[in-house]
Amino acid sequence: MNPAPRVAVVVLAAGTGRRLGQSEPKAFVNLAGKPILGRALEAVFAMVEPVQVIVTAPAAYVPLARQVAAAARAAERHRVSVIAGGATRQESVRISLAELLDGVEVVLVHDAARPLTPTVVFDAVAAEVLRTGVAVVPGLPVTDTIKRIDDDGVVVETVDRDELAAVQTPQAIPRTQLERAHAAAGSDFTDDAALVASLGHPVAVIAGDRLSFKITTAWELRQAESLVDRSPASVIRVGTGVDVH
Repeated sequence: MNPAPRVAVVVLAAGTGRRLGQSEPKAFVNLAGKPILGRALEAVFAMVEPVQVIVTAPAAYVPLARQVAAAARAAERHRVSVIAGGATRQESVRISLAELLDGVEVVLVHDAARPLTPTVVFDAVAAEVLRTGVAVVPGLPVTDTIKRIDDDGVVVETVDRDELAAVQTPQAIPRTQLERAHAAAGSDFTDDAALVASLGHPVAVIAGDRLSFKITTAWELRQAESLVDRSPASVIRVGTGVDVH
């Protein structure tokens, strides 16, 4: 019998992705022969820790998302469900929290639009939260010079980039903190780290990965396709075809 998972991964795939300029929602756009969602799930299913995986999709795409998840799944030790997401990112996460198994201690929230995120990033953030009990996000140093501007586009100041990090996903958060933060949320936050921090909980940043860039535009989709085509990792093991509910 497989052990009950301590970690859950919420994969957000319910967005429309209008800026990508495709007819289907972003997560179902083809990326080098597979849907973006399928590419993202392959990394999740390769995690060392047995996990509960919850995928949110547009209601009309839930059956297709189940097919994509089943094709990407390579081990039965991961428990998978696909549900209809909400109108916003935050609502999709809140809906997903109701699906968590009793033994889950840590929740990873990941954007399917970051399909090339390596498995090592998922493993690292999950392990760090299990070790410390503190929320963890992956991030990269900011290399560009950042200017703060006013409403007229005039530079007000130059921001010290040594104090900045470009934050990615998966964001790993203790379950109790994430549930309380969503229950108390009075407004919409851009990510779950900000939501948890709004209640006073600390959030740590560990090293992210440049492959974890977000696909938002056609240019980024072409960049992702070129990286997959050049990498031996683009040949991924075939899924078991097990049922996903």
